[in-house]
Amino acid sequence: MLLKLGTIRYNLANYMLSFELTEDHKIIRETVRKFAEQVIAPGIRERDAKEEFDPTLLQKMADTELLGICLPQKYGGAGMDYVSLGIACEELERVDTAARVIMSVHVGLNSLALLQWGTEEQKEKYLARQTKGKQVAAFGLTEPGAGSDVIAIQTTAKKDGKHYILNGEKTWISLAEIADNHLIFAYTDKSKKHHGISAFIVEKNFEGVTPSTLHGKLGVRAGNTGSIALNDVKVPEENMLGKEGEGFKIAMSALDNGRFTVASGSVGVIQACLNESVKYANTRKTFGKKIGEHQLVQSMIAKMSSSADIGRLLYYKAGWMKNQGMRNTRETALAKWINTEAAWRSADDAVQIHGAYGYSNEFPLERYLRNSRGSVIYEGSKEIQQIIQAEYALGYRKDKDLRCTLPKWPFEDD
Repeated sequence: MLLKLGTIRYNLANYMLSFELTEDHKIIRETVRKFAEQVIAPGIRERDAKEEFDPTLLQKMADTELLGICLPQKYGGAGMDYVSLGIACEELERVDTAARVIMSVHVGLNSLALLQWGTEEQKEKYLARQTKGKQVAAFGLTEPGAGSDVIAIQTTAKKDGKHYILNGEKTWISLAEIADNHLIFAYTDKSKKHHGISAFIVEKNFEGVTPSTLHGKLGVRAGNTGSIALNDVKVPEENMLGKEGEGFKIAMSALDNGRFTVASGSVGVIQACLNESVKYANTRKTFGKKIGEHQLVQSMIAKMSSSADIGRLLYYKAGWMKNQGMRNTRETALAKWINTEAAWRSADDAVQIHGAYGYSNEFPLERYLRNSRGSVIYEGSKEIQQIIQAEYALGYRKDKDLRCTLPKWPFEDD
C-alpha cells in the first residue's frame, strides 16, 4: 500500500533543517578571527621569508583555549563541539596555514586520538596537559618510503619485558622539533600487515629520540616540519595507545580528524583569496574601467565565491556528523578533496587577478598559493580521497567499527 504524502505533513512542519550557525559558533568565529588578525598576521611575511617558526604562538593559542577547543572540560578543554574546531581552523588559515597546521597536528591527529583511544591514565597524563599547551603533541606516521601506502612503514617495535624497543625514522612530521611527545606508528608483527601495526606515545626526552628540522619547503614556511629518528627507543608498555595491532585503525580514525581540519582550513584560504581579489578588482583599472567589470575576472571571482559556500557546507556536515557520534570517513574525505583543490585553484586565480603584484610577496597571494599546494598532498593525497569516494560508491567499503568514531557531543562528563 502506498503512503499518502499528506499524512507526513505534520511531522515535516515540526522539523527544522537549519544552515545557520549558533550564536556560540558566531562568537567563536569572531574571537578566532580577531586572534588571527592581531596575533598571527603581524610579522607573518617576515617569518615566512626567513622560514622561522614562532614558538610563542603555541602558548598564545593555548591561552585562547584553541588547543583544547573541542575537548572535554574534564581534561582542561573548552568543551565546544567539532564544528567549532572547523570554524577555528578556517579563521586561522585565512591568515596563515602554519597556525592551522598546529590545530591539525596537536588537536586533530594527536589529542583527539588520545580522547578516542586512550586509557583514563593516558588522558590524565598527556591529554590534560596538551589542552593547556603545557605539552605540545605531534603525529608520526609518514616515513621516507611510506606515505599514502601506510603498510609500507619500516619502523618496528619489539617487546622487551615491560617495554617496547622502537627503531625507525619518521619524516615530513609537523612540529617534529617542537613537540614534547609524538604518536608513533610501528610494526609489532610485520607478518600480519596492517593488523600488525601498533601505536605508541613517545616522549621527546626518551633516550634515542632525535628530531630534526627540514628546510627548503615550498610552503608553510612559518611552520616547523622535520624528521624523527628512533634508535633503540625504550617505550613503556603503558604508552601503547589502544591494543597491539590496532595502530592502523587508530591512524585512519586520526586522519579522519586531521583531514577535517585541513578541509575547513582550506575554506579560509578560499575566503582570503576572495577578499583580496574583490578589493583589488574594485580598485585596479584597465581599459578605462575596473577590472572587476571584465567578465573573465568575474568568472574567477564567481568560482571563489561558490567554492567558499560549497566548502563550508561540506565541512559543516562532517562536523555535525562528528557531533552525533557518526562515522564520517566518506564525508570528511570528500570535504578534504574538494576544498583543498578549490583552495589551490582560488589562490592561482587570485595571483592571476593581481597580475605582477600577485607574483610578489608585497601581497599575500603568492603565500596562499604556495601554502595551499601542500594541502592537496598531505594527510591523504587527492588521489587517495578520490579512491575513498569510489570505493564507497561501489560498495567496497563498509564502516563497521564504531570505535573509529569520536565521542558524541555534548560530552557526557561535561
